Amino acid sequence: MARATTRTRQGVDVSDFINTGWSVYVAVATVVSLAACLALLIFAARRRVMAGDNTTGHVWDEDLRELNNPLPRWWMWLFVLTVVFAGVYLVLYPGLGSRAGALGWTSQSQLDADKARVQATAAPLFAAYTSMPAQQLARDPKAMALGERLFANNCAPCHGADARGSKGFPNLTDSDWLWGGTPERIEETITKGRVGTMPPMAAAVGTAEDVRNVANYVLSLSGSPHNSFAASLGRAKFVACAACHGADGKGNPALGAPNLSDNVWLHGWGEDAVIAMINNGKTNEMPAHGERLSAPQIHVLAAYVWSLSKRTPGGTP
Repeated sequence: MARATTRTRQGVDVSDFINTGWSVYVAVATVVSLAACLALLIFAARRRVMAGDNTTGHVWDEDLRELNNPLPRWWMWLFVLTVVFAGVYLVLYPGLGSRAGALGWTSQSQLDADKARVQATAAPLFAAYTSMPAQQLARDPKAMALGERLFANNCAPCHGADARGSKGFPNLTDSDWLWGGTPERIEETITKGRVGTMPPMAAAVGTAEDVRNVANYVLSLSGSPHNSFAASLGRAKFVACAACHGADGKGNPALGAPNLSDNVWLHGWGEDAVIAMINNGKTNEMPAHGERLSAPQIHVLAAYVWSLSKRTPGGTP
């Protein structure tokens, strides 16, 4: 349906025409601009005597006159070289619309080459840790220093520099794990990423009053402040949520369903927040890093993340 709306009566795909036409427009505009620069240079290089004293004929402040001298040679040839350089660049590299360029260079290929070079340089640093289990890596200061650097570069923008997360981003320093907290599961999460979806459940729960009752029942599971009478009424309706969160509300790591019986609230706490979650649902995504990081790097990073929730107050795993 969406694609059909872009076709004219003659069967021409308007979106394809626009894309092709835009590429041609950019190429033509670029070439015309370079030609116009050369034409401007030729026009400006011509010396025309505008007055008998080689001035433009304008006088300011009684004796300030503008001379009509030709362009300096060095400036003119520098301008020509600039235009020639631009022409050669457009032949070798992409710049004329969708033309790839004679060298076939792309920003993606450059990025891939840079990533390969960085990983090749880092490989010897991580080779010694490939076969070490997370428990052993957590006690190795050098491995943890590498893991901390990897975390700062790849994970801190979402989970925070201290790994304590924020609303919508899990705290990695506690013992609450949506998808499991073993080193193997953490490594799988980093490699493949995760997509957690809580569908809107208002229709399955019932009326708005039923939703409020279920929200209070959910709050009661963790001992949070709640309306006891509403919670007692919402218990029977919680069956709609039990398929993911379990009959006891302790969650399901296989599905990424949170444990509702602890006091960890990823998307906000309180009756209003729980009601909003039931009504609207939520989708959270942890991006995959399997193509961004090498397997040895992910192994060390997973051990570092695992160690964050195992540290004593003094910081020792």
